[in-house]
Amino acid sequence: MGHLPPEVLEPVAAYFRALSEPTRLHILSLLRQGEYNVGELAQQCDYTAANVSRHLSVLRKHGLVERETRGNSVYYRIADPSVNALCDLVCGSILRQIEQSAAQRAAFAALREGASGPSRKLP
Repeated sequence: MGHLPPEVLEPVAAYFRALSEPTRLHILSLLRQGEYNVGELAQQCDYTAANVSRHLSVLRKHGLVERETRGNSVYYRIADPSVNALCDLVCGSILRQIEQSAAQRAAFAALREGASGPSRKLP
């Protein structure tokens, strides 16, 4: 990608802001499994339909999801497959950080146990 000119920094930041909301990430996670309408998403997320619609509007504005009207329902799906790749990349990175942190905690716990030695009772 290289150097980003200043005029594209705001749209890039806005794209990442759209991804920075946990509710929107939850919606995207569901849409990775397939298409849903607003009511189905609201039920799966345990949010109101109005709340889900508002978040879908933000995601749609940034090209993350697209919609299709079928009869009286509107179905949403992931618009750009790179969203899946980005989610996989970020989740993989976080998982590696968690694993590294767990390994470090285990190493420190082993040091603490080794430093205290076996417990001895005094007569």
